[in-house]
Amino acid sequence: MTGIRILLVDDDRLILATLASALSNAGYRVSTADSGEAALESAATERFDLAIVDMRMPGISGCETARRLREAYGIPTLFLSAYSEQELVQQAVAEGGLGYMVKPVDAAQLMPAIEAAAARARDLAALSEARLQLEKALAGGRATSVAIGILMERRKLGEQAAFESLRDSARKNQRKLEEQCSDMVDLLDRLNRL
Repeated sequence: MTGIRILLVDDDRLILATLASALSNAGYRVSTADSGEAALESAATERFDLAIVDMRMPGISGCETARRLREAYGIPTLFLSAYSEQELVQQAVAEGGLGYMVKPVDAAQLMPAIEAAAARARDLAALSEARLQLEKALAGGRATSVAIGILMERRKLGEQAAFESLRDSARKNQRKLEEQCSDMVDLLDRLNRL
């Protein structure tokens, strides 16, 4: 549990100081902000694994703060609130909240939620990275399939022979196969538009 970098955001300075001290003593690396504006300033200069944000604050609301932290800095959020109204919970969920805890809460209650939220954030980041890699592979795979089809039609080759020809050409030019195929498909597309 140690080493997780937390941005703790609450306009109640007593809650802020109490939770920050207890979480720091438990091994978390904690920075505090007493407003959404201050949280955004901290996020611009430090890297955090998780933000714990009060829902209702003057100025920038907790939901808006969480949205900006996520969009600009990729920081996931665990929400705190003195209110358990269904509307607030739904807003937190809509902003991608990894949890919602109702105050009063102490560090002993908060630590399991922090650990669960941090694990969930890591899982979501891994899924996002896998999705990006899959999209890239599919795009490259599509270009490779089209390039193979082009060679099969133009040179009257079988699928395996067309693939080997493309692979040999990519090696000869010291390029990745996907790049070679993508360029070939783009070039043919441009020629077809003339």
